[in-house]
Amino acid sequence: MNSPSAAHANEHRLTLLELVDALIEAGKVPCAEAEAFRQERRYYRGERHPLIVIAEQRWKSVEPPHHVLDLDALTEWLAEWSELPYYHIDPLKVNLSAVTDVMSSAYATRFRILPVEVRANEVVVATAEPFIRGWEAELKPILKKDIRLVIANPEDIARYQVEFFNMAKSVKAALKRGDVARTGINSFEQLVELGKGKASLDANDQHVVMIVDWLWLYAFEQRASDIHVEPRRDMGVVRFRIDGVLHQVYQIPMAVLNAMTSRIKILGRMDVVEKRRPQDGRIKTRSPDGQEIELRLSTLPTAFGEKLVMRIFDPDVLLRDFADLGFSTEDSARWQGMTTQPNGIILVTGPTGSGKTTTLYSTLKQLATEEVNVCTLEDPIEMIEPAFNQVQVVADIGMNFATGIRALMRQDPDIIMVGEIRDIETAEMAVQAALTGHLVLSTLHTNDAPTAITRLLDLGVPPYLIQSTVLGVMAQRLVRTLCPHCKKAGGLRTEDEVLWQGMVAPWKSKKPTQLYHPVGCLECRMTGYMGRLGLYEIMPMTLDLKSMVSAHTDLVQFRERANKAGMQPLRIAGARKVAAGLTTMEEVLKVAPPLHDLTQSQ
Repeated sequence: MNSPSAAHANEHRLTLLELVDALIEAGKVPCAEAEAFRQERRYYRGERHPLIVIAEQRWKSVEPPHHVLDLDALTEWLAEWSELPYYHIDPLKVNLSAVTDVMSSAYATRFRILPVEVRANEVVVATAEPFIRGWEAELKPILKKDIRLVIANPEDIARYQVEFFNMAKSVKAALKRGDVARTGINSFEQLVELGKGKASLDANDQHVVMIVDWLWLYAFEQRASDIHVEPRRDMGVVRFRIDGVLHQVYQIPMAVLNAMTSRIKILGRMDVVEKRRPQDGRIKTRSPDGQEIELRLSTLPTAFGEKLVMRIFDPDVLLRDFADLGFSTEDSARWQGMTTQPNGIILVTGPTGSGKTTTLYSTLKQLATEEVNVCTLEDPIEMIEPAFNQVQVVADIGMNFATGIRALMRQDPDIIMVGEIRDIETAEMAVQAALTGHLVLSTLHTNDAPTAITRLLDLGVPPYLIQSTVLGVMAQRLVRTLCPHCKKAGGLRTEDEVLWQGMVAPWKSKKPTQLYHPVGCLECRMTGYMGRLGLYEIMPMTLDLKSMVSAHTDLVQFRERANKAGMQPLRIAGARKVAAGLTTMEEVLKVAPPLHDLTQSQ
């Protein structure tokens, strides 16, 4: 890699011809195409960064494996050529309040720079113009810190300059407006309300509106499934759950956080004044590409104020087939074998957040043809789907699960989905629905599939009714999947073999010859993981298993018999995903319960 010449050290913006010449000299691009482009654009004087113009050509690298030279690849090359570190801007790791205090928005825009980290002794500043350095001498004595220059994607710099500074500006403006409101107290009642810590900011203030809109946009782009807005003693915290893991995004002054919560509650048609009890709401909005997205809201009173969680429902979830959800061919055949039965009960088990609702909705979407009447009873309704008749449980007026099932039975249903079987009354009504010729799908909170049977017995369902109605049980978990762009294969180390044996024992499962490990790249935001898929433990109720159901069912023996009948435990399902290079053993061990001692191994 050739270093830039001494002439490059002069203060100047990068030019298109300069970069094309450097790429040709470095042997990075096909010479004929680059020369033709050079002649065509020799008088180019556009405002766009020259790297962006070059990236649009979609040249393939001359060097193996001949990847397309996109903007990120060209930015990495620019970092090597200019002898500066490459830096990928991850907005989840940027402290917005700290970096926007380093310089003004106008100053950052003027020199096309962006502060990305503020440390004890230095400030990390990203640029895509390595030969504009005069600003360093101006800024260093003001900051009284060293400046470390890094090269970043010019599009990211331009975009985050706008987003970061606008967000910080809105927060400061909202706070300032709140201060004005506080100083404008002209009655004893206002003073009392202020003393109680009530938010003095208007929830419909344009700055608060902008902050909420930015928050949603940011969450959609980051593939977040949940947004947590959490009050603390001094500052509020915003966190995103991405692929099952929470990431702190921003710290917000409490006055602004309270105004944000009120704004969101207004949009969700919730009681803004009531802060002492939990509330639920729902908002429909659109993503930047125009796709309709639904958010389910939940508030909870905490020691420092109202905590708000927004669950984001992607409508594409209902369009995914079973293979996309993580079902193997064998899993899919077993599941469809149960769900195509005319009547009976099918249970899906697992903890909160294990994907039960997604599985049920995807199943109902396939079953909801014009010939059948599909009704759901939920608390709350997770996603609105026109193909179903969805009913909301309202406990305050006596509309509980059991009452709802009783009402649905008079609506000539073919398939009924009950959100959760929580008590004996609901269980009995589900059994009655199954006995009268309906297919009932529901959920239970148990660790594995066999435990669902003992759970029904504990609730008080008679064994003979379980034998005659339950078609099968499926337990499931979600694991993060390795990023397909950067996962790296490697041979089994001694510690890997020990971990594998601990994961599958006492079962006999063929050890893979290699394992894949997370690396981290721009596509997965340097986490090494992208998306999640399901692990499934499917237990059809065979005649042999039904015969074992009694008031004194031995769970260990029942589980053993289920395994003999072909049930694949969650950890074995995870082991197969690991062997296929889809996830890691660490991910499986985090979510799948340990295998129980079995007298028969497979």
